[in-house]
Amino acid sequence: MTELTMTRESRIDFGTARRAMIDSQLRTSGVNEDYVLARMLAVPREDFLPADKAALAYIDRAVALGDAKGSGGHLAAPLFYGKLLLEAQPARDDRVLVVEGGTGYLAELLRPLVASLTSIPAAEAATASGAEEYTLIVIDGAIETLPDNLAARLVEGGRIVSGLVLRQVTRLARGRKVAGKVALHPVEELGIPVLHAFDAPKRWTFA
Repeated sequence: MTELTMTRESRIDFGTARRAMIDSQLRTSGVNEDYVLARMLAVPREDFLPADKAALAYIDRAVALGDAKGSGGHLAAPLFYGKLLLEAQPARDDRVLVVEGGTGYLAELLRPLVASLTSIPAAEAATASGAEEYTLIVIDGAIETLPDNLAARLVEGGRIVSGLVLRQVTRLARGRKVAGKVALHPVEELGIPVLHAFDAPKRWTFA
């Protein structure tokens, strides 16, 4: 095989690309905490993508796995995961629920940092109820609404970190359960794939 016919993937040094992601995407955007950088350096993003998309693992934007509407899942941009881990502040005694974006990458980032971790697909999280409660919920994508069944799985005082769609703009958001209620508060605008399983119900309008 000549250089001209080699695939792009075969020429990539993913370890170098991962270190460049830390230096050029995370550190320059204010993500400098050791636990965040250590996990993002340790977990190979390329392992969570199909072989034909592995070359895109360290670009500074999301990689869609399915159609244009994201129904096939996504791997969000590195900066989203870095900021999400920073806001989540995972603790050794946390019981964590990860609402998946379709790759398992976020769960792998968090798993060694917490006491226990459960991962469920977005479509299931948007509709199903469960008896187990969690001290931390993290959502791998942006949502329009937080359904009651998901909020109910957070313990009193528990935290939630997610993307949030507000007026068609995605933002990183965090919240805490207080007096049985959970509200998400925007932190900053950030490019985040939208999880359409959490779209708000369409409302009729009249001319």
